[in-house]
Amino acid sequence: MLDFLLSGDAIFALLTLTFLEIVLGIDNIIFISIIANKLPEKQRVKATNIGLLLAMVQRIVLLFFVSFLVGLKTPFLNIDLGWFTSSISWQALILFAGGLFLLYKSTSEIYEKVEMPEHDASSMKKKVLDTMGKALMQILIIDFIFSVDSILTAVGMTNGLSPNPNHALVIMIIAVVISIIIMIGFANPIRRFIERHPSMQVLGLAFLILIGFMLVAEAAHASQTEIFNQGIGVIPKGYLYFAISFSLFIEFLNFKIKRKSKVVN
Repeated sequence: MLDFLLSGDAIFALLTLTFLEIVLGIDNIIFISIIANKLPEKQRVKATNIGLLLAMVQRIVLLFFVSFLVGLKTPFLNIDLGWFTSSISWQALILFAGGLFLLYKSTSEIYEKVEMPEHDASSMKKKVLDTMGKALMQILIIDFIFSVDSILTAVGMTNGLSPNPNHALVIMIIAVVISIIIMIGFANPIRRFIERHPSMQVLGLAFLILIGFMLVAEAAHASQTEIFNQGIGVIPKGYLYFAISFSLFIEFLNFKIKRKSKVVN
């Protein structure tokens, strides 16, 4: 286990996944803050911290559940149409459904953030809360909704890293715990940074499109799908890591250029 965790692939996957978990958690932080702001001021920090801890526990539980389903590789349905053949297992089904969900969710989120940036926040502000219990109940529901794309992203980033599924599960749990700890300690600074640089969140959602497509391809490969006698191979994780690293590097250059232009002006 330790040798795997110290390998280059595992470390890169952990760093990338932790970053994505933080970016994906920004909306969660914003919505939790909106809910917490409905409470008396002395309860707001407590509600925010408890809400993020609930998110961590809920995501770890979901990780175990989804990882169990992904581990079910025995086909339960065989399809042979001549030009199309496939042996569908629960693993392939979960990967395929998760990939489609990420493609839909990321595309719709990018649209809303570009075309209707105040839509989600304004709808949340209309809800009135008067007790800590009601606030935590609503936070728990929101955590569950946001946990779905977070868990699917984790599965997409770690699937196939190791023959032992427990190795991938450990990386996912570590990434979730680290991201939640960072969000608890730096929730407000992170939120303000993303608000000043919304392109970072859009970039994170764009990464989800890549991960969603990769999950669909891996589902086709896992089910041994062939279309017109052409099989579908697995997309190497290195391609994804390179795309994410290159995009972040370009974004970093943009930050530097903007800062220099502000200083000159």
